[in-house]
Amino acid sequence: MHRSPTSLASWVGVIHRTLVSQGCDADGILLQAGIAPPSLQTPQARIPIEQTSKLWQLATAAAREPGFGIRVASHVRANTFHALGLSLAASPTLHDAFLRLLRYFRIVSDAGELGFKVEGDWARFELMAPDGYGISDESVDAFMSCIVRMCRSLASPQRADPVEVKLRRPRPADTKAFDAAFRCPIHYGSDRNELRFALRELDAPLRDGDAHLARHHDPILVKMLADVEKDNLQHRVLGLLVELLPRGGATQERVAERLGLSLRTLQRRLQEQAMSYSDLLDEARLTVARRLLSQEVYALGEIAYLLGFSDLSGFSRFFKRATGEAPGAHRHRLLTHPRP
Repeated sequence: MHRSPTSLASWVGVIHRTLVSQGCDADGILLQAGIAPPSLQTPQARIPIEQTSKLWQLATAAAREPGFGIRVASHVRANTFHALGLSLAASPTLHDAFLRLLRYFRIVSDAGELGFKVEGDWARFELMAPDGYGISDESVDAFMSCIVRMCRSLASPQRADPVEVKLRRPRPADTKAFDAAFRCPIHYGSDRNELRFALRELDAPLRDGDAHLARHHDPILVKMLADVEKDNLQHRVLGLLVELLPRGGATQERVAERLGLSLRTLQRRLQEQAMSYSDLLDEARLTVARRLLSQEVYALGEIAYLLGFSDLSGFSRFFKRATGEAPGAHRHRLLTHPRP
């Protein structure tokens, strides 16, 4: 049975926090939307999109503020999105941060999709929100404003402002909050929700960027994504492989057992979805290898063994083929120059 889309409870928590700051009956509004306030005490819990959309509707009416979504974005904290937020904060460039956000966005919400496209000297970031889910204009306002705030915060003291914003929503009666948030031309009633940036600003190294730290969160994010994508076999297998590889027990039989499937059923389902177990294993090996190489406690031979290679040379060939760099050189670079 197909699961309806959900949003991270901590995102709902930001709406609740904003309502409290506005002097509204935040708990009462949550209850009207069908959300129990105690559910927010488990930040990684999921809230059905139907309830989240109802909450946005009720909250906007209670706040009586044209830019309520913009206001919500100002209440987002560094840890609102857990490991994803920390990973984005450590990204070496904003370009890298956008790519990481694309990969793991469904941890925040699986009711929409993100797009990122480079065209010459420009980069376009798009939020695609299907009409059928009842996603409110205010939720889009909040997310797009949140992205802009993230860019400015990570890039500071460098410049990282959008040069153009497109929003599908109609022009609000009062645009002051939008003008202050985006600081660039805004096109309302557009056919898409999009931010356009100068590529040179997204590719500029960030002062606090740390590629090693950003990658450190990958295994956590892979597992979180697997938990969200319970109906997605690819993410479930990948999450299990990332968990099992460091223990030296990542066999296909073990993965099938943990999924509650026979080995033959797992193989058949992967084949039906045009997936290769070996490709998933290689992806998981690369994720775990990068994490282990960042820690001096593991010798290269130990890492090769944990990843299931018969010898160090096999691991070295695999890693160099995937990254263009020998594992020893990769470790030396990380430990000597952790920040790009």
